Amino acid sequence: MTDPVEPVRRAALEAPLYRDAMARVASAVHVVTTIGPQGRIGLTATAVASVSDTPPTVLVSVARPSRTLAVIEASGVFCVNTLPGGAEDLAEIFASRRAIEGEARFETRPWGRLVTGSPVLLDAVAAFDCRLVAVHDIATHRVLIGEVVGLGGAGRAAADPTSLIYRGRRFEAI
Repeated sequence: MTDPVEPVRRAALEAPLYRDAMARVASAVHVVTTIGPQGRIGLTATAVASVSDTPPTVLVSVARPSRTLAVIEASGVFCVNTLPGGAEDLAEIFASRRAIEGEARFETRPWGRLVTGSPVLLDAVAAFDCRLVAVHDIATHRVLIGEVVGLGGAGRAAADPTSLIYRGRRFEAI
């Protein structure tokens, strides 16, 4: 018996087909932040994962042209802020979809600092303050590996215990 679904062969796989398939996968939404000589900077990211708990380590995939990437590499620090439900505006702002740049991006919510000095979102579901320990070039992106040196965020104490996800090319709370 043959499989009724013909798999797409690698040679025929095109970027739009891949993006469409990935759009069906729900991903937690994060704002990755850092601090540099010009001040605070950040971006919205969904390509974030735990690597290990000993030592606590995370990875973040960032497009090479990103201004935030350059500041992370120069400073050697970053914070992964996992967004709560209701933070769609913040995700849009840090995804450069609202024409808000620089320090103005940080004016819509309360921010603090942990060990590295990177901005931490005070009402984040969780915040992972990291020192950059490795960088790997993969295709159009750089994969940043960070050792977690501090934790923050509102966590279970948050009034709204939901998380923000990205699925079907839109943000939603779950």
